[in-house]
Amino acid sequence: MAGVRGADLPNDNDERELIARLRKGDQAAYAELVEKFSPRIYDLALRLLGDEAEAEDVLQETFLSAFKNMGSFEGRASVGTWLYRIATNAALMRLRRKQPLFVSVDGGISDDEDDVAVPRQLFDWCCLPESDLLSEEASAEMRAAVDELPDSLRTVVVLRDIEGFSTRETARILGISESAVKSRLMRARMALRERLSGYFAELVPSKSD
Repeated sequence: MAGVRGADLPNDNDERELIARLRKGDQAAYAELVEKFSPRIYDLALRLLGDEAEAEDVLQETFLSAFKNMGSFEGRASVGTWLYRIATNAALMRLRRKQPLFVSVDGGISDDEDDVAVPRQLFDWCCLPESDLLSEEASAEMRAAVDELPDSLRTVVVLRDIEGFSTRETARILGISESAVKSRLMRARMALRERLSGYFAELVPSKSD
């Protein structure tokens, strides 16, 4: 899974220097920012939207918004986290425009862990060989299952399990609490497990074989 690693982000001194240069309108600093973060922001938008053209639009919107609002960036989070938040919000706005009127993007999901439903069907994937779990067909099934999740759950899965953000980083990007991230992630993982149980169960040879 691709994720944001410590080595991918500048250290505190480098970041402060980069931000200072950006606020002064340093064109080289803008180019450095775009080069450093464009691939991951595009990948994030594509995973959320599933459309290359829209992902490109989100990428452009993200940097235009960042450059326009650099003066108001307070530095409470890293510049990378700030950019991912802008990109995620831009992607979610596009998803909301596709929703029927008066339907919540969360699909009625609360963040109360006590409300988590128990899946109707579970399958223990540990008995499957790694080749089955990592096959191209299995990967396609998993991507399809993630795409079927409600937007609020899919976003958390993409940020945490696919892009590799920590719970704290995910909370900052989405502007929600860490407990809400954990609750949504648990719901999403349970939904995915139920959705994929039938597919993986078919891969296990029956005892009569």
